[in-house]
Amino acid sequence: MTDTVEIPYWLLLTIGLLALWVLLERLLLPSVRWFFRRRVNQLIDRLNQRLKLRLPTFSLTKRRVLVDRLVYDPKVLNEVREHCERTGAPWDATLERVEGYAREIVPAFNAYFYFNLGRRFSRWMVQRLYRVRLGKNNARGLEGIPDNASVVFVINHRSNMDYVLVSYLSQKQAALSYAVGEWARVWPLQQIVKAMGAYFVRRGSNNELYRRVLERYVQMAVEGGVVQAVFLEGGLSRDGAFREPRIGLLDYMLRDFDPQGARDIVFVPVCLNYDRVIEDRTLIQEAGKRVERKSAISAVWGSLKFLGRSLRRRSRGQWYRLGYAAAGFGRPVSASAWCRAERLDFRALSRRERIEETRRFADGLMGRIAAAMPVLPVSVLSWLMLQDPEQAWRREQLEHGYQALIQALDDHGVDAYVPRRDAAYAVEVGLRMLTIRKLLGADEDGYRIQEGEIPVLRYYANSIHHLVDPLAQDTAFGNAASNKRQSEN
Repeated sequence: MTDTVEIPYWLLLTIGLLALWVLLERLLLPSVRWFFRRRVNQLIDRLNQRLKLRLPTFSLTKRRVLVDRLVYDPKVLNEVREHCERTGAPWDATLERVEGYAREIVPAFNAYFYFNLGRRFSRWMVQRLYRVRLGKNNARGLEGIPDNASVVFVINHRSNMDYVLVSYLSQKQAALSYAVGEWARVWPLQQIVKAMGAYFVRRGSNNELYRRVLERYVQMAVEGGVVQAVFLEGGLSRDGAFREPRIGLLDYMLRDFDPQGARDIVFVPVCLNYDRVIEDRTLIQEAGKRVERKSAISAVWGSLKFLGRSLRRRSRGQWYRLGYAAAGFGRPVSASAWCRAERLDFRALSRRERIEETRRFADGLMGRIAAAMPVLPVSVLSWLMLQDPEQAWRREQLEHGYQALIQALDDHGVDAYVPRRDAAYAVEVGLRMLTIRKLLGADEDGYRIQEGEIPVLRYYANSIHHLVDPLAQDTAFGNAASNKRQSEN
């Protein structure tokens, strides 16, 4: 009993590690998990008192539970059965595929990460790149949304900064869940995106089984009260103008919607605009099909190089922020009220009829987004100079044209943003941005568009052309270009 037993060092080390693991697993880790769970619960309680749209139980449910609920949802299982009968695939293999789709789609929302780390990052990023402003802000419409309604922010898509900007602007309103394309499925971006509550979408996928799983997840999230953020155009605008709306996600939300049910769906139109879109030249080149679309890694590397150049300029005292970034909010649209007004029920429509009605609904939302477009200095100056692109414009002529345009927009009910309510200052800010980027050159005759830069100016002018082009014959400002020509004759 008292004899010495010799054991090799590797075995002693193994026994020690196992003992340490048991100690951590049984004693320390539960205490640590309890501590952080308590902190997170306290954070959630504070957030629900502060946020206008409270965090729903669905977002706080463990991801593993949500994946199981999605995989074994009766509608998903019915689709699995039909798929097996149609293709002859084994049930177990098909169910395993569905589980893989579910794990890919379902986010891993982390309230602490979203509201602490994510909020601080978005605030730091946005405030250092832009001067952020709110355009047409229908705050009363947001406050009038019923507590039991599901909210969907429908947004135009101009830049990859849209995700950061909207998260920054909505941090006091709600936690948003984005539909994110496959570009974000790279490490570590994928983990960050999932922690922020976003879910991945294979855009353009013809896999019917995958589409049914995605459809059911979207429906479950909407029914659970998760605040959705949908880029209605489906992708970035390549020419600065609005794209045709993509109705896939809207169709998922509306096809089983009960207009008489207890939970309404309220769509909130949001329109974003920038004095400078970081990736504008790349988007213009893609529109002209002169370059291939960049991979996700190339896009991230390009953004890092841009930030590096910006930091270098800042260290030399040559840095200016990228002008203004603004968001406008349109009047919310209630799905229940719309269905009652149109006397329709999406559940009773054939597929063809449902697609037509959903497209008509999306067009109406797109119209409200367009009407809320913030009118910013670079967009206005780009539009003015393109009225006579071959000639030089003097500063006072641009100020006169700017003031006349803003007045005409105001007369037609468009809420145009004028920095400091001073057209001269707005022109100064816009010209500084355009000359720093070498889109304009200045000489003794005035400001001229630099050779080859008309497409870039047209990109920014296109953001407001739907607002200003109908006013081209208006005498309030339609004489801006003609007055310029007369003054030169």
